[in-house]
Amino acid sequence: MPSPRTANAPFADSAPLFAALGDASRLRIVARLCEGGPQSIVRLTEGTGMSRQAITKHLRALEGAGLLRSGREGRERIWQLQARRLTEVRRHLEQISTQWDDAIERLRRLVEQPI
Repeated sequence: MPSPRTANAPFADSAPLFAALGDASRLRIVARLCEGGPQSIVRLTEGTGMSRQAITKHLRALEGAGLLRSGREGRERIWQLQARRLTEVRRHLEQISTQWDDAIERLRRLVEQPI
């Protein structure tokens, strides 16, 4: 049986992803980029009630987690999702879900055993 440290090694790389997505504002930014594709800071700020500086702070955190990248288009910086990292998040969540399903099934069998 692998040690807990070895078993959790694949998830250690994902900790920054989950930390970045754990903030409601950052999650809304990711959702906007999923729906609207690559966008400028101006478009990402529209209708949020947040300052450009606050949005920039969240964009940098998402970029640091590898969820976003940016590039220049003329005078604007355009932000876009890194789909590969979102796929990793989904894969890890599916693994965790499977582990929970297995644990619940073991508990069910234990509880239903005749005495």
